[in-house]
Amino acid sequence: MSVIDNAVYVDGKRAAAPESIDGALAALKECRAKEAPQAGSNGAAGSGESASNEGRSFCWIGLLRPDKAEIERLAAEFGLHPLAVEDTVNAHQRPKLERYGDTEFVVLRPARYVDADEAVQLGEVHVFLGPDFVITVRHAEEPALSEIRERLEADPDLLAHGPMAVLYAVLDRVVDDYFPVLEGLQDDIDQIEVQVFQGDPKVSRRIYQLTREVIAFQRAVEPLQDLFVELRGRFAKGGEAPDLELRRAMRDVMDHATRIRERVEGFRDLLGNILTVNSTLVAQRQNDEMTRLSEAGYNQNEQMKRVSSWAAILFAPSLIAAIYGMNFDHMPELHWTYGYPMAFGLMIGLALVLYLAFKHNDWL
Repeated sequence: MSVIDNAVYVDGKRAAAPESIDGALAALKECRAKEAPQAGSNGAAGSGESASNEGRSFCWIGLLRPDKAEIERLAAEFGLHPLAVEDTVNAHQRPKLERYGDTEFVVLRPARYVDADEAVQLGEVHVFLGPDFVITVRHAEEPALSEIRERLEADPDLLAHGPMAVLYAVLDRVVDDYFPVLEGLQDDIDQIEVQVFQGDPKVSRRIYQLTREVIAFQRAVEPLQDLFVELRGRFAKGGEAPDLELRRAMRDVMDHATRIRERVEGFRDLLGNILTVNSTLVAQRQNDEMTRLSEAGYNQNEQMKRVSSWAAILFAPSLIAAIYGMNFDHMPELHWTYGYPMAFGLMIGLALVLYLAFKHNDWL
């Protein structure tokens, strides 16, 4: 069954806990019938008093991954707008608040951070609010709305505000759950900064992946600003004294959401800057490596020039000595008295000329 819990509340206290949707609808109709005569008698006292008594009883139906038939059944009973029903059936909606007559439709994206995978897991909660009913539809296991229900039931004064108190509690839980996500992202960014300056070659991929998670989280947080602006405008129009504390509590949640949004924006900018710094450092290291290789190549070239120069210098005398070492009978100057000094002088002279030429060209 997709029904997790449903109950009827009167003056902030659980009056009935039916096991089925039919039971919840029947209990709500019974409460409406009981309140009808009271509303008529209060009407004689004045419109302000009757307004304060409206919505004293309401039902809260909590669903987890309901099928299309269940949603359409509730839509027919409570008069839910077809567009809101379509969004709930299809899911994968952005956070928003829309009003269809007397019914509010709110979409929220709760989140949690899985540090082992460095991934932000986003859920989806849809809330239908009417004058005397709340329908919460979860498309993921988190957050556990049963905890929210227990918190509200422990504070009847707050729950007595009706469906809007439930919306406040759900918003408060979703926004509070964003803070651990921020801490997880902050820890990973700190680690990335260390990796960048240590020259870890895998850090670029990690920066890119974490940036994608931050963007996904930002898409869940950013629309909350418009949602709270809409709520604040409606509270301002109401201006009823019994709702003063609820308005204050809602403003507190709005302040938290604003802080989270600003931090997420800062994370995205910071990761962009880190990626730029990493690219600069990688380019610098590549330039340093190219410079080192160039210097090594230059030094090797200089050594080769020296070796080649000395080889050429030694080659000239060796060539002459090899020619005269053939011992043929008929060779020029072979029997000349000064033949040996001449050949020796030629070898020295030729080697000296080559040495001076190479020295002049900075090869030696």
